[in-house]
Amino acid sequence: MSGPDDDGLSIGELSRQTGSSVRSLRHYELNGLLDAARTSAGHRRFTTDDVETVRRIRMLLDGGLPLVIVEKVLPCFTDQGARLDTCVADYLRDHLRTVQERIAHLDQQRETIARLQHLVVA
Repeated sequence: MSGPDDDGLSIGELSRQTGSSVRSLRHYELNGLLDAARTSAGHRRFTTDDVETVRRIRMLLDGGLPLVIVEKVLPCFTDQGARLDTCVADYLRDHLRTVQERIAHLDQQRETIARLQHLVVA
């Protein structure tokens, strides 16, 4: 039988279930994205809902959103995480614009480098 200190997932179990490193999980907690309970021994305990929260955090970070925006977007998931509320539309639109500008800049750099390669004397 489990005692109160055995409830939930350890940080290692959460890491295994989400594919996120223990270090990343600690970072998410430090930045307020995860809220771990503590055992009497001070060990972190996470809920099964935190598995999905970490997956959402990873998806947002994989999209290049900074942690400060991830923190604002996380509460906007609805329908058990299947949808995002319109509260994120501006964040996503602005971020997409920034990504598109970076891509355009990288395209220009690629074209310049290609032109320079044609100048190389073999």
